[in-house]
Amino acid sequence: MPFKKYCYDGDHPFKLSKCSTDETSLCVDRQDAEAKMAENNRRIDELQAKLYAEKKEGVIFLFQAMDAAGKDGTIRAVLTCLSPHGVHEAAFKAPSSDELAHDYLWRVAAQVPAKGEIAIFNRSHYEDVLIGKVKELYRSQVNARRIDLDKVIKHRYEDIRNFEEYLYRNNVRTVKIFLNVSKEEQAKRFLSRIEEPEKNWKFSGSDYEERAYWDAYQEAFESAINATSTEHCPWYVVPADHKWYMRYVVSEIILATLKDMDPQYPEVTEERLAAFAKYREELLKELPEDYVPKPAKDKKKKDKKKKASKKNG
Repeated sequence: MPFKKYCYDGDHPFKLSKCSTDETSLCVDRQDAEAKMAENNRRIDELQAKLYAEKKEGVIFLFQAMDAAGKDGTIRAVLTCLSPHGVHEAAFKAPSSDELAHDYLWRVAAQVPAKGEIAIFNRSHYEDVLIGKVKELYRSQVNARRIDLDKVIKHRYEDIRNFEEYLYRNNVRTVKIFLNVSKEEQAKRFLSRIEEPEKNWKFSGSDYEERAYWDAYQEAFESAINATSTEHCPWYVVPADHKWYMRYVVSEIILATLKDMDPQYPEVTEERLAAFAKYREELLKELPEDYVPKPAKDKKKKDKKKKASKKNG
């Protein structure tokens, strides 16, 4: 899988400065990317239906990025193909007073999907080691006297690794995606939000003020990725300067995850099939005598199509 080059699973040190924000090596051009993504979305939809029916494993697709990197647009473009059944999005903004009264993972645990479900995290528990680290928010929060504030971030990295491993051992995968936009491209997108009336609502003065912390956020992302990338819960660092390419790569990551989960429709037992035959007889009695049931799909043709699909990738 070519997109694996964007994956970091902790087997070597991660350097954010070495990651391109604008390369498009996996596609010929935008048209090629959009065609591939459309096919990926079709297959994602099919696999999600099986995942929901099977109810054996859940998955979190988690998105982190700097402002204007394209989280919302990517979620819309790639994941709106999914059925609303068994899918929910959780947007993690500044914690409320109620959330601050609990441990920092409390609000996240409440959004963990059940088996068979998909959760989309628009920001996540990583905010507590990103903005929480950059602004040292934990120092102004209420803590027990025994808490060593100089070790809070280190301990949160440990908490996150353990939390994600716990979920993995309990049938929930966590797929972490960082949309890596350049500072120059962010400036261009901010300008478009200022200059285009229909985008004015997207921009606020605080967005611009956060740019003063750009280097600190880059260091925070690098540290978080290094500290929490594992074999079971890796990070994907996706070039985000070209939205069309970013969305295509994200669709590949999501499709590959679902294919690896390999969900299947539950098998019907002989007992249930026997019951179906009885129901069929009773239902046919309620219909006109000339009614002809639709023929069952040819299983051989279906299996042949499935094998061809697997062969083509």
